[in-house]
Amino acid sequence: MANPVLLYACSGVDPKPWIDAFCLHMPELEVRQWPHLGDPADIDYVLAWKQPPGLLQTLPNLKVIFSLGAGVEHVLSDHTLPPGIPLVRMVDPGLTIGMVEFVLLCVLRYHRRLPEHEANQKARRWQALTPKLPQDQRVGIMGLGELGAACAQSLVTLDFDVAGWSRTAKSLAGVMCFHGPEGLIPFLNRTDIVVCLLPLTADTDSILNARTLAALPRGAYVINAARGRHVVEEDLLAAVDSGHIAGATLDVFRQEPLPPDHRFWSHPKVTVIPHSAALTQPKTAARTIADNIRRHQSGQPLLYVVDRARGY
Repeated sequence: MANPVLLYACSGVDPKPWIDAFCLHMPELEVRQWPHLGDPADIDYVLAWKQPPGLLQTLPNLKVIFSLGAGVEHVLSDHTLPPGIPLVRMVDPGLTIGMVEFVLLCVLRYHRRLPEHEANQKARRWQALTPKLPQDQRVGIMGLGELGAACAQSLVTLDFDVAGWSRTAKSLAGVMCFHGPEGLIPFLNRTDIVVCLLPLTADTDSILNARTLAALPRGAYVINAARGRHVVEEDLLAAVDSGHIAGATLDVFRQEPLPPDHRFWSHPKVTVIPHSAALTQPKTAARTIADNIRRHQSGQPLLYVVDRARGY
């Protein structure tokens, strides 16, 4: 059997760490880089991130598409995507650890009232601020997949009052779980700090809007580390300006890079992160992909296959 061939088709991502990692974890794998793919018929697998539109349909023997990120909308949005080819989302221990770190950082920042301390420092105001007890701080995670569940469970270990909302019913130790359209508003009603980690689908696009933001208690905080299109930005700004939302930390935006004249940059209650909350780590992710390629070659079911109809 010929050695498998993987095409690296990831825009804006340095290929060298990936090539080095694949050499370590699967030395028999031949890695080619777009646009130097050679004979398209040679390509068995593609690692994709914002790949050129129409590329995938030009590979006649393509067997599996691997997404570089946890989200897959960049692949599904290609209307020339060949039917029937498995699409695998990224499940990377390094990515998960990074997201847990980011969510804990943001939640603790609001919980320990750091924005107020920062404002006091600018005003040269000496004022001790008493935080809530963790069990009195109600944190809500939107999306209980691989990343959301890991973040929720980490918050539970710190004794926060944690709830989660997902499309379908889930059960997580120590987490109050809500699901479906009927569970969204009750979930938001009991949440002081909401963290969006949802996949982007037709149902979740613009899910944080004037109506849902109004369902949060006055003084709530918003953290979005999922996709920019989850948030209606004008509605969030209006909610923050009115004081209903006390502040927001945003890692993702409808337009990236965020335009220099966007109000988020200068808003005193908005923290802008340049889509780097959690990054796929080549050292750990390449091993996951290599293991899945070996499963495929040996006839075992692939792990982390996306349901195209659901979008995740």
